[in-house]
Amino acid sequence: MFELRLVGIGMGNPDHLTGSAKEALQRADIILIPQKGSEKSDLAALRREICETVLINQPRFAEFLLPTRNPNEPDYLKRVDHWHDEIAHIWLETLRIHLPDGGSAALMIWGDPSLYDSSLRIAERLKLVVKDLTVKVTPGLTAIQLLTAAHGIPLNAIGAPVTISTGRQLREQGWPMGCDTLVVMLDGENSFDHLDKDKYYIWWGAFLGMPKEVIVSGPLSVCAEKIKKIRKKLRKEHGWIMDTYLLKHEPSKFA
Repeated sequence: MFELRLVGIGMGNPDHLTGSAKEALQRADIILIPQKGSEKSDLAALRREICETVLINQPRFAEFLLPTRNPNEPDYLKRVDHWHDEIAHIWLETLRIHLPDGGSAALMIWGDPSLYDSSLRIAERLKLVVKDLTVKVTPGLTAIQLLTAAHGIPLNAIGAPVTISTGRQLREQGWPMGCDTLVVMLDGENSFDHLDKDKYYIWWGAFLGMPKEVIVSGPLSVCAEKIKKIRKKLRKEHGWIMDTYLLKHEPSKFA
């Protein structure tokens, strides 16, 4: 019998882990460590550092190479679907190699497994093949919580909804109809550039909750170029960047 525990770890600060997250990692027979290439090798190192910091008994690690999406597939959804199939296959091989007689494995998830993360979808593929697989989730702090905390702002206006979307959707579809507050995730292309900058106010943050945290807020017309320069600098320094932002319509309300 196999158990796969998806453990939310916030943005990678050991202090972001809940007691339940620490317990889930401590009880695992192995902890899966994805490798994303040399440029992002410190992401794997950070996962190891978290375990060394918060766990009493050091676990066994099982590394695997994360495949990349096929750039030759023009359809975005098909490209992601095939990618998930490949990842599920690698997870299965890794479990069979390191847990030949069954057991428990944990996979640390940035933020929370429920929010713009595909680990649960990939795990569903595994369950079709491994009939005795149990998947459990340990929630974690999200980038959205850490963003609003860093800026000291509420997420929503009184009695008002919040829309959570992606950079790709913002670029392709524009500002959502009827939306006042928009949280943008997974944006590597500064998609706010596609908006009329005079109409919006932005709260942006990178490496949230970490010692190298950087935040910027103000009218989008003032902050857009500053954010792009900071993003470029941070990506060059670290080889990767984790950031997110919140946009509100009608900046005059917040000036």
